[in-house]
Amino acid sequence: MPMSRHLQEITPDNFEAAINLRVRSDQEHLVAPVVKSLAEAYVHPGIAWPRLICEGDETVGFLMAFFHINWTGEGTDFRSGLWRLNIADGKQGRGYGRFAVESVATEIRRRGDTHLTTTWHPGPDGPAGFYLALGFRPTGETSGDQTVGTLKLD
Repeated sequence: MPMSRHLQEITPDNFEAAINLRVRSDQEHLVAPVVKSLAEAYVHPGIAWPRLICEGDETVGFLMAFFHINWTGEGTDFRSGLWRLNIADGKQGRGYGRFAVESVATEIRRRGDTHLTTTWHPGPDGPAGFYLALGFRPTGETSGDQTVGTLKLD
């Protein structure tokens, strides 16, 4: 019987699995550790949406989405999207990242938004190819040193 992919809320029962999740060592500079994401989720309740990515009982990744944030601070540009995506060392290339993005897109649609925003580190070692292959398009903006991209949701 095939194992089921699903998202799981972070709870006291899976907290250790969440904070022990590690990306490949050559990617550590590209994404914050899960423990930082959980701290950010704690201080941004109602906006941050942290979830484990699971295959059956196995934790294979972590994502954190955000919903309806005041992107520019001017009160006219509210966005939802993918804040963090960490796929565990040894688990990449199996569709978990795509599953994560599709899951966030489903939740954003459910909440009534029509675009998914994310950011990524530019450069040859960054995940631009992954996001572009999923249909994200750079907006021409940057957030810190990261490229901002959006995906139009049908």
